[in-house]
Amino acid sequence: MNQEYLKKTEIVNFEHPTIQSLITERKWHELDDYNKIGTAYQFVKDEILFGYNKSDDISASEVLSDGYGQCNTKGNLLMALLRGLRIQCRFHGFTIDQQLQKGAIPTYVFWLAPKYIIHSWVEVYFEGRWINLEGFILDNQYLTSIQQKFNQIKDNFCGYGVATKCFSSPDTGWRGTDTYIQKEGIHDDFGLYNSPDEFYLEKGTNLSGVKRWMYQKVIRHLINFNVTNLRKNKALEVQNA
Repeated sequence: MNQEYLKKTEIVNFEHPTIQSLITERKWHELDDYNKIGTAYQFVKDEILFGYNKSDDISASEVLSDGYGQCNTKGNLLMALLRGLRIQCRFHGFTIDQQLQKGAIPTYVFWLAPKYIIHSWVEVYFEGRWINLEGFILDNQYLTSIQQKFNQIKDNFCGYGVATKCFSSPDTGWRGTDTYIQKEGIHDDFGLYNSPDEFYLEKGTNLSGVKRWMYQKVIRHLINFNVTNLRKNKALEVQNA
């Protein structure tokens, strides 16, 4: 067992009381490894809604407090939960093409997005092999809303936070194998890191300076309002069905 893949960091702060309380209250320690991974994964996928936090490098406990996140921040929380359950995991850094975010990020603020946006997924060690976990980014209600919005598309789709070759049925559920939802949008592969802390120290985050300030104070709230409305479309359709 590699202790580097179990260490707490400033971002992967699994000893924080809120994270420990969650693990204890849900009795996740009592599960076998397969179900430890699955319950932590499902929690981050569907109980932490898709949304945009103030920065990629916030702590896992702050993501939990926000109750929402995107690829990088949800990954911070998933890593903290896994390490809190003594499951080895590591960070894999990438960039994705900005077109993947079009629709989720409204057109009137899309100019802020870098052409290639920092992206990541979590790799978890299970039964002697590393498994790629990326399918946790979009909560089920949001993804279902987008599938209903574009119900004529079954295969390749890019936009609204999705980049997949199987839009009608992407591999996002934990079954002991790789899960993906944005893989087809990857541009650069930065490789493996022991923690997100190491990655952001080396690569930085997506925005800096005035753009970062504008994003944190105003623009991310506009994006989250748009994402919330996209998600609500599904709830309204079900209610009216």
